[in-house]
Amino acid sequence: MSTTRNRPGVMLALATIGFAVNFWAWALLSPLAATFTTDLRLSSFQQSLLVAVPVVVGSLGRIPVGALTDRFGGRVMFPLVSLATIVPVLYLGLLGHDSLAALLIGGFFLGIGGTAFAVGVPFVNAWFPPSRRGFAVGVFGMGMGGTAISALTTVKLVDASTLRTPFLLTAAVLAVYAVIAWLVLRDAPGRAVPTTPFTSRLGATVRLRITWQAAALYAVAFGGYVAFSVYLPAYLKNAYGLTHADAANRMAGFVLLAVLMRPVGGWLSDRVAASRVLALSLAAVVGGALVQAFTPGLAPVGTAAFLLMAAALGTGSGATFALVAQKAPANQVGSVTGVVGAAGGVGGFVPPLIMGAVYGSYHSYALGLVLLAIVALAALALDLISVGRRRAATA
Repeated sequence: MSTTRNRPGVMLALATIGFAVNFWAWALLSPLAATFTTDLRLSSFQQSLLVAVPVVVGSLGRIPVGALTDRFGGRVMFPLVSLATIVPVLYLGLLGHDSLAALLIGGFFLGIGGTAFAVGVPFVNAWFPPSRRGFAVGVFGMGMGGTAISALTTVKLVDASTLRTPFLLTAAVLAVYAVIAWLVLRDAPGRAVPTTPFTSRLGATVRLRITWQAAALYAVAFGGYVAFSVYLPAYLKNAYGLTHADAANRMAGFVLLAVLMRPVGGWLSDRVAASRVLALSLAAVVGGALVQAFTPGLAPVGTAAFLLMAAALGTGSGATFALVAQKAPANQVGSVTGVVGAAGGVGGFVPPLIMGAVYGSYHSYALGLVLLAIVALAALALDLISVGRRRAATA
């Protein structure tokens, strides 16, 4: 055990794998949304609701899970969340895919997998010194690439076998990870453990300025990533007429770039002010969204616009949690992460619904992308105002 405690890199790697595996499960419905839409004759809004339900549940669930991680540690919470996620995965694969109601029930509990993020941030944060937390948390954030695993494998596994196959495979991987996590993971020595009740800690958390600042920024940065990762296949199919497989592959490319840029955002934030990294990222999102609002040709302009937004959203997500790691009190990182993570997930829940409703009414996504640009511009203004206030306070 003593050897393991001296190896934060091992803990970071296992936490990142756990995040990826749970996010893989969390994103299982998105690649199959077009299939379910055809088989069950769903409307555009119903299709959006189907992929959005796991997002919002997984996001709001981060608040209690983050607080529980502060109290019990990642060594307990990672296996617990992974085992709990197996239940809805098996339900959806074996029973719950014959009606919209059954899918929504399964999707609701599938959201448990999305709470793994609130376990990993405080766990990783405790293993690293402040000067390295931005990069470490950014590396952990690469686990959001689990959505790319789902995008690349789910449809192919269904085509090659049956609808049950990706769900059974994911459940098996979750079970294996839960066992390994229980046997190998250890919480950092000297981890700050809160002793006050959950309600008191939550109250103290929401009174912190960093909580709301980071929540608003993350709602745009990570929320935009989540929204695209779950809705991009439907967007590409409707706007450009791509096949399900081609759209899923392109979504995986978007996700992969965002994943790779997340530790870059954390690394940059360890060296320059996180607010500067966020400002550049949000400005890039504004530009990319406005370009894509005109639905340019997919090659090269449309592809470039989406890749620019992917890089910016990944960088901004990494910078946001570098800010949390640097500014939040040590014994409240989990609670702050829970609230901020919830905001990011809710930020990903709303856009697919809006995009589905807009397309259903106007058969165009332009208005939805313009709204994204406006929201990103508002977040940029908030970031700049916060910088100004900090400078004034320092002066």
